[in-house]
Amino acid sequence: MLRSLTSLIVAAALTAATTMAHAAYPDKPVKLIVPWAPGGSTDAIARAIAQRMSATLGQSVIVDNRSGASGQIGTDAAAKAAPDGYTLAIVELPHAIQPAVVAKLPYDLLRDFTPVSLVGTSPLVLFANPAEFKAGDAKAFVQRARKTAAPLAIAHSGAGSSSHLAAEVFASRGAFKYVAVPYRGSAPALTDVAAGMVAAHFATLASGSSLYGAGKLSPLVVTGQVRLPALPNVPTAREAGIDGMDFNQWWAVVAPATTPIEVVERLRAEIAAALAHPSTRERLSTLGIDLKASSRDELRTFMRGEVARWGAIARQAGVKPE
Repeated sequence: MLRSLTSLIVAAALTAATTMAHAAYPDKPVKLIVPWAPGGSTDAIARAIAQRMSATLGQSVIVDNRSGASGQIGTDAAAKAAPDGYTLAIVELPHAIQPAVVAKLPYDLLRDFTPVSLVGTSPLVLFANPAEFKAGDAKAFVQRARKTAAPLAIAHSGAGSSSHLAAEVFASRGAFKYVAVPYRGSAPALTDVAAGMVAAHFATLASGSSLYGAGKLSPLVVTGQVRLPALPNVPTAREAGIDGMDFNQWWAVVAPATTPIEVVERLRAEIAAALAHPSTRERLSTLGIDLKASSRDELRTFMRGEVARWGAIARQAGVKPE
């Protein structure tokens, strides 16, 4: 009897201590890992969210750019971080594609992370050099790609990136061959497109906004079902005669698996509030990003669906794991 009572007292004390620890969260800065180089759309989203959350959490939210290996280095670091709510990561469409195109990943998107919240979606834009192609003329690009003796070079952000699969699907549906040129992210890829070093690159409007605004990029086509309001004269792929490209880039915040649910819910609420704040919406909506938060369960279901969908797309495009 005494032993049972003692066990109950110890259990109650441990529960109380855990509850107090969670209630005190956060008591130090929170790190938000971006598995890509600075300057792209993911980096812009992370910094906008981090700025707002720093003001409401009472602790700094620090953006940590860890690029390399098509986003795997930073994502793997997040998967192996302590599950205490002080390390988060932004995952996105490439993370749903990678299981189908990367032979051995160091993490499992669905097993090694706890979903926190969806952040937003955006179509991809095929950017080219304006000296070569005028805005909205995707058909001219496809025609040249079919006829040229030397295949056009299309940049991508690494094997399994959204830009990689978009280029593969575009070439497959457009019936042309191309040379795939890998980069560490969209920022350096678009810089080389603007310089005429490569023919084109699929990226979000957010990634190409500064170069496009300076007249150094020509948007030819957008993925997704509808045109971007910011690019009203640029057709969707379907309008340009290319079917099978009704997809969007997406971003979500996740935490290491087994992060306490109370902490995850606190973070989810903070992210939702950050996305709803006028300053965040003004900062990101102008970049063609449709901001939308979600519940944990909604995000888990969404990510499972995306992994299954992109596995099928990769197989249809003939992309094999490397």
